[in-house]
Amino acid sequence: MARFDGAVALVSGGSRGIGEAIVRGLHAEGAWVCIGDVLETAGGALADDLGERAVFQRLDVTDPTSWQEAVSRCEREAGPVTILINNAGVLGITPIGEGATDEWKRVMAVNADGVFMGMDAVAPSMRRAGGGAIVNASSTAGLQGYASMAAYVASKWAVRGMTKTAALELGPHGIRVNSVHPGPIATNMTQQIDPSITDSQAIGRFGRPEEVARLYLFLASDDSSYSTGAEFLVDGGQTLGPTGSLIED
Repeated sequence: MARFDGAVALVSGGSRGIGEAIVRGLHAEGAWVCIGDVLETAGGALADDLGERAVFQRLDVTDPTSWQEAVSRCEREAGPVTILINNAGVLGITPIGEGATDEWKRVMAVNADGVFMGMDAVAPSMRRAGGGAIVNASSTAGLQGYASMAAYVASKWAVRGMTKTAALELGPHGIRVNSVHPGPIATNMTQQIDPSITDSQAIGRFGRPEEVARLYLFLASDDSSYSTGAEFLVDGGQTLGPTGSLIED
């Protein structure tokens, strides 16, 4: 029996990058998967490639109606949602003191509001299913600060806090909620990041989407049945600080 046989999964931002790797992993292990994204061409192509047990649903994570439509699609075609992967996210440059308020609102709407709306929409469905697992995308930016990225950092700290609150609220219903905190991962979203950022890491390279996806799958499965309200790092040691020794040879 595959690890996700009988599971009904909804993955936001599931058309490419880490989201695509998660979708492929869930599907390969038996789940019925709804790929939620605004990237209709990429999402449709992925669903077609996977075939049975995969559908694409246009999902604007900033719109509660869009979330309700996605949940209704899952329930209509496969049953109550048992796995939610809140993966959709955007980067943004928001230096303090430069009036980047529109960019602030855009980043917060996707990264923070979208996560709340996703949990809010899916929770009743998971209660009907008798339980489930929610995995929210935070970042190493949800554990520390980055200059010129106030909105991104704030949004990822918000995800970390919401995850803990949701774990407390939903735990009595058999629903576990955890957050994943990736470091630099090689995706379309991180192409603008200077590759040298990884030079001082313990593992001195960008991560691969499938490396992150394996952690998501662990948290979505019963393998992590006693873990909730926690943050899980997959960052190549980025948050450890720079490599090297204070002791001279």
